[in-house]
Amino acid sequence: MKPILKKFADILCGTLDNQAQIDAEIAAGKQIHPYAKHVTDICDHKIVNRPDDHPGIYILEESYYVQPGKTEIELKPLFFYITSKDDNSALLHSMQIPEDIKPEEATNANQDLVFDWNEIEMRPWGPAEYTWHEDKQCFTVDHEDPINGVTFRLVETLKYGELFVMELVHKEGVKLTPYDTPIHYVKI
Repeated sequence: MKPILKKFADILCGTLDNQAQIDAEIAAGKQIHPYAKHVTDICDHKIVNRPDDHPGIYILEESYYVQPGKTEIELKPLFFYITSKDDNSALLHSMQIPEDIKPEEATNANQDLVFDWNEIEMRPWGPAEYTWHEDKQCFTVDHEDPINGVTFRLVETLKYGELFVMELVHKEGVKLTPYDTPIHYVKI
């Protein structure tokens, strides 16, 4: 694995949540962000029929959300393929989880979960380029994609032990994201 990909995976992978951010918002009188938890890990071992010379790494991110004032947990699994552009940047490609895999089955702990390399496809979004800043010891990205009248903008700062994630969604010029500041994840 290339050093830049190892660095990226070391920062991104693990269990992270924004409980401290939620606690601070509630103490201030109003919860703004959803409670969010990510369980993220490299899942190369779950890819079958992958060519030996296929570079990069695959990552499965289980994203759990509880919206303010609600109790039900939403699971939104995300599947990524990460390559390196050069020694200072990683490219994150969003992959489509095959339709025959139910969201609740797309977890890192699922020993039976398998992705057939011949059946996985890239989503039309991306790739997002994450740049490493040696002086600040972080990756940053500001990536925007317009798809079918919807614009998705991802602004992130990824540091060891914490992630700042802002996802801005606009549809036909109308902002759909209910908050204007990033979700602040801390590694558990």
